[in-house]
Amino acid sequence: MFEDIKPEVFYQRKTQQHHTIVDVRSPKEFHESTIPGSINIPVFSNEERAAVGTIYKQEGPEAAKQKGLAIFSKKLPNFITSFQKIDTPITVFCWRGGMRSKTAATVVDLMGMQVSRLTGGIRAYREWTVQLLDKLDFLPELMVLNGHTGNGKTIILERLLKEGYPVINLEQMAGHRGSIFGQIGLEPANQRTFDFLLLEKLLTYQQEPFILIEGESKRIGKVTLPEKLYQKKESSRQLFIELPMEQRIAHILEDYQPWDNPEKFIEAFRLLKRRIHTPIAQEIEQSLGTNAFTRAVELLLVHYYDPRYDYATVYPENQQTFIEAENAEDAMEKIKQEIH
Repeated sequence: MFEDIKPEVFYQRKTQQHHTIVDVRSPKEFHESTIPGSINIPVFSNEERAAVGTIYKQEGPEAAKQKGLAIFSKKLPNFITSFQKIDTPITVFCWRGGMRSKTAATVVDLMGMQVSRLTGGIRAYREWTVQLLDKLDFLPELMVLNGHTGNGKTIILERLLKEGYPVINLEQMAGHRGSIFGQIGLEPANQRTFDFLLLEKLLTYQQEPFILIEGESKRIGKVTLPEKLYQKKESSRQLFIELPMEQRIAHILEDYQPWDNPEKFIEAFRLLKRRIHTPIAQEIEQSLGTNAFTRAVELLLVHYYDPRYDYATVYPENQQTFIEAENAEDAMEKIKQEIH
């Protein structure tokens, strides 16, 4: 008989043991949000799930169950084959720990494989995640990389991570760069996915003396930072990076590559156009329209992003450390000196 396990046991197994976690929901559900590290072996396809759901609404749960069994019985051999390719202990889950995960666990268990089921499904794992994020009593000290847009904060964090420093890239988790143009070329994460990724990183680093993060607003794209993490960030040491304007523009162009989606940049700019002095706004729009992206970025920084940033980032002097550098590499070396 398969074992039902709670979210905290599930997390321990998936992170500390050679273990495979399997989301048996439909591919659409899996794509929208899943537990990090899981693979998808669906009981029903998107169309099959929709058909069973329709019968449930129109005829009731018993009719839906019969339809589901009829569909699943035809695909049972392929379903079992998919699991037999896994050479580790397995935990399966669905949305609420209901019929889909129970059916999957029962079948896999009957085939002699070691399998368990996540009690309450992904919904219970989400509740456990939110509870821990609301407490965050295990949070190390934070070191916050701050500075004007384009100062290479994300670049520096990525390089520090490769060198083994404890880094959390909030923008990467959110699928958003944190500006009005921030979603272009990216797939924004929903809150559930963001929370899963964030908690796992925080738990990974809970024994570290500090964590490096970027100075973000409370909202990044479609997601919101947990209140305790945001307050901790605001009260932590702020490392303000200062690079030359030409370096900042180069970083932004490299990151966004506006020549690939010029119409999206014009569309996004029009959302903030009214907040910029009219002659400047007209020049920015004209520059975007003629692919003069260097000039457009410079005007946006000088007349929009820098003034807004200066207004929003006011900290006590004892929290601030200013790092003047020639480029991102120089800034990273100076940050490492500050850390040590």
